[in-house]
Amino acid sequence: MADLKYYDVILKPVITEKSMAGMSEKTYTFLVNPEANKTQIKEAVERMFEGTKVKKVNTLNAPGKSKRRGTVVGRTAKIKKAMVTLTPDSKDIEIYQGL
Repeated sequence: MADLKYYDVILKPVITEKSMAGMSEKTYTFLVNPEANKTQIKEAVERMFEGTKVKKVNTLNAPGKSKRRGTVVGRTAKIKKAMVTLTPDSKDIEIYQGL
């Protein structure tokens, strides 16, 4: 298990039509560190955004794609997404306001 601090876990929010539709059910999507587990993601969200309580965390691992440039073959970086569902009495996350 990686020794990650809570501010190293969440990299950036995912802004797509599907993730915006999930905001009505208090589900937010973030790109997270591939080494982070669900417990670390839950702790990071609760500490970074005051007044939030996490109900559940779903994660998705996406391997890097194979890319070719001439005869050289390489891979893009792997990513990990986290769909965080908040409790009904929890406060909303402010970074999504006004989008």
